[in-house]
Amino acid sequence: MTTVALIVAAGTGSRSGSALPKQYRPIGGQAMLAWSHAALSRHPAIDQVLVAIGTGQQEALHAAVPGATFVMGGATRRASVAAGLAALDGASRILIHDAARPFLPPAVIDRLLAALDTHSGAIPVLPVADTLVDHAAAVTPRDGLYRVQTPQAFHMAALVAAHAGWTGGEATDDAQMVRAAGHAIALIEGDPMLEKITFPADIAAAEARLGARETRSASGFDVHRLEDGEALWLGGVRIPHHQGLSGHSDADVALHAITDAVLGTIAAGDIGTHFPPSDPQWRGAESGQFLQHARQLVEAKGGTITFIDLTLMCEAPKIGPHRAAMQQRIAELCGLTTDRVSVKATTTERLGFTGRGEGIAAQAMATITLPAGASA
Repeated sequence: MTTVALIVAAGTGSRSGSALPKQYRPIGGQAMLAWSHAALSRHPAIDQVLVAIGTGQQEALHAAVPGATFVMGGATRRASVAAGLAALDGASRILIHDAARPFLPPAVIDRLLAALDTHSGAIPVLPVADTLVDHAAAVTPRDGLYRVQTPQAFHMAALVAAHAGWTGGEATDDAQMVRAAGHAIALIEGDPMLEKITFPADIAAAEARLGARETRSASGFDVHRLEDGEALWLGGVRIPHHQGLSGHSDADVALHAITDAVLGTIAAGDIGTHFPPSDPQWRGAESGQFLQHARQLVEAKGGTITFIDLTLMCEAPKIGPHRAAMQQRIAELCGLTTDRVSVKATTTERLGFTGRGEGIAAQAMATITLPAGASA
């Protein structure tokens, strides 16, 4: 079952008070759009993320999210979603998200996808807490009323059919079209972090919400022996060499060091705590899954990996020719862009076991942000 996400980001954001479309305005050092794109891209259940953008926004998009896949949106939200549906033909499930809701907790995505097991669509909502009045100041009962958020999740076939058969006016969201086509829509618990940014005051409030976060860094270190007859894996990349690293898994010393660094940021032990070498199921295992597990533990606490720094220590092979491929793979595993992954190499001037060519050592630093006061 293929699950895709479409971020609707074709608007001009005129009410935000900025000449720059609001989806590209920086919040916490990143473009607004980059936050939700990262959250969707790193979710393990989502296979592809597409952005619907406005005319002339290609340069702004690639500055905000380098390498992002996009489609040209339309003059209305419905037209932009329709363009995305045409580009994503063949998927089974889809999440439609507004770029103006940057802070997307992974738990909301989990709840939406779980609801699709029994419904054609699902939307996150929050109960209305304020008293409601009409233009004559008459109070409207708020029981059973909810504020609707995004992302909204649907079975692709139901959403495509609803768009094709829609004869009403301009729909404010996709759920009303799917509901009008006769499908049941599940209401799942939303999150206050998903508040929509519309006016200048909303941007200030978003900065304040984001400000209640802390930064943590931790280090990791690992060593493996070089032996004949083994494949050499470094940073998730197979490197041609006459020897490879020996270990219980694929012995990728780089990914092991990074995994320990990421685990250290949340005081979650080390790689051996989660993947004991005594357990035969990890014999020959690809080390990328260890790093993905560590990343998921960080994200379960509302955290985000923001930077990885790796230093490899060896006499051979030369790391330079493989640096870019390693950066790319580590970035994929951590949900980062390559400019947030540093890969360096050094020799030990022929001193010690690395200097004698007996093994390779790796040292890594990981930096994350997470909600202030989050428990380890």
